[in-house]
Amino acid sequence: MSASVTQRPRTAGSDFASLNRRIIDAGLLERRPAYYAVRAAVVAAMFAGGWAVFVLIGSSWWTLAAAALLGVVFTQAALLAHDVAHRQVFRTKRPSEVAGRIAANVAVGMSYGWWMDKHTRHHNNPNHDDLDPDVRPEVLIWATESAWGRRGLKGFITRHQAGLFFPLLTLLSIDLRISSFKALRRPGMKRRGLEAGLMTLHLAAYATALLVVLSPPQALAFFLVHHAVFGVYLGMTFAPNHKGMPHPTGAEDYLRKQVLTSRNVAGGRFTDAALGGLNYQIEHHLFPGMPTPNLKKAQPIVEAYCRDLGVSYETTSLVESYRQALRHLHEVGAPLRA
Repeated sequence: MSASVTQRPRTAGSDFASLNRRIIDAGLLERRPAYYAVRAAVVAAMFAGGWAVFVLIGSSWWTLAAAALLGVVFTQAALLAHDVAHRQVFRTKRPSEVAGRIAANVAVGMSYGWWMDKHTRHHNNPNHDDLDPDVRPEVLIWATESAWGRRGLKGFITRHQAGLFFPLLTLLSIDLRISSFKALRRPGMKRRGLEAGLMTLHLAAYATALLVVLSPPQALAFFLVHHAVFGVYLGMTFAPNHKGMPHPTGAEDYLRKQVLTSRNVAGGRFTDAALGGLNYQIEHHLFPGMPTPNLKKAQPIVEAYCRDLGVSYETTSLVESYRQALRHLHEVGAPLRA
């Protein structure tokens, strides 16, 4: 059974307001345009450099090294699109949508509008079994109740999902594209034509580059390595954040709903860069519009505030975060193994 959030003192209604005032007074919600200008320039240079290496190597199996490099670059572009979607970069909607579609639809080949809607619902109700799309029963099961009755291939995966977690992440990139195109078929999707056109442009340019430069076997191998690295790396940036943490009932106040369902990952500058700041997940969920470089500054303020309230504040190492997530997956699949 998934754990539930239970800590809720009588003063819960005013707790976040007080913390919010402290964060505002510290200036941590102010935009950081210079940081994002440099970060966007670095990602763009890496993107151009990765494809330049691909062309320079030419028809050779050494292009698989470029494929792995581009898997890392695509993840960094997706993390930048994540910040854009949260209005961390631009204050207004129009420039955010333009930059987001360039980073997501054009560079990565994923629907910006679909992902933003999905991610917003996750932020509104993190780890909620019915309302958070990231824990909805699909290939992986995050709540024991959802495991009952699964048979065949789904049942096999659920029984062994802890061991299959990282291998399944190699398919994440392809799944994101399939889900994006499925979402574009829904009438309620905004700017469907534009999003579909940009994603088609990405796919056409990608396929053309591979088929012109590489032989068919090399092109297939490049595709598999590139998307496997992209999927695993992207999945590894999000998996430590909530997996294995308590599942709320929906009756919690905002502060506890966000803090108790999230965990931070300790680390230095490399961890900050590799995870795109998502290692400060508690601060990010409390203040989703806070620019990434300010999350580290907000962390001691938030941790001390939660300690004073008696609210559990979870911080682990990167390895331990994966261990907890895998342990949770193993426990959820236990009834089927029995």
